[in-house]
Amino acid sequence: MIRTISSLVFFLILLGSWELASRSGAWSPMVLPPPSQVAEYLWQGLSDGSLGEATLVTMKRLLLGYGLGVLAGVPLGLLTARFRVLQDTLGLLALGIQTLPSVCWVPLALLWFGQSEAAMLFVVVMGTLWSVLIATSDGVRALPPIYLRAARTMGSNGLHSWIYVILPASLPYLVGGMKQGWAFAWRSLMAAEIFVTILTGFGLGQLLQYGRELLAMDQVVGVMTVIVVIGLLADRLLFSPWERFFHKRWGTGSVG
Repeated sequence: MIRTISSLVFFLILLGSWELASRSGAWSPMVLPPPSQVAEYLWQGLSDGSLGEATLVTMKRLLLGYGLGVLAGVPLGLLTARFRVLQDTLGLLALGIQTLPSVCWVPLALLWFGQSEAAMLFVVVMGTLWSVLIATSDGVRALPPIYLRAARTMGSNGLHSWIYVILPASLPYLVGGMKQGWAFAWRSLMAAEIFVTILTGFGLGQLLQYGRELLAMDQVVGVMTVIVVIGLLADRLLFSPWERFFHKRWGTGSVG
């Protein structure tokens, strides 16, 4: 309760200071609009349905690409952690590719798939896959060796150890990898929606781009606000509770 109140007070002070500074003429609203102007855009966008529709389009793309990236990244990460040859090949490749900014995949996506949903999906999957793979592999290899020694002492080995010892103990790290992949998926999708122009649906990235072209900074900041809120909700409602539960359940520590 105290942490919630302190967070609310902090953001109220931040927004109030921002509003006062904007109204004092410290900078032009064309550069950075006051919160009241951003709130007006958000209300208008929600009222006419344009913002809600764009959010739904973006979330569909995000969840599909993120889901595919996780489905491929988690098992590949487990295999990379298990086999040394994969650590030296696939793991090394993943480390190299992860350093690429998400926007680097856009030209390839456009060349291979054209202006289509498949191009966006490809960019999101590429942004998610490698970060999830690396986080999963690192998490499994970071497990205390005493776990496996104790399991072997009690007669567990091979596939049994993976199912009943390694995989359960690495669940907190898997969730951490999924959370990291979620962040990379968002960045990848925004890059894709800004540069890939299709008529099958206008997402938040397109609204962000149109706001820039029209010099409507209230729209730009408003869309950014929506993205931040969705990210915070995903962390607070999904990833953080999972992390705390798994750390407590398997005795691997606690997350603050």
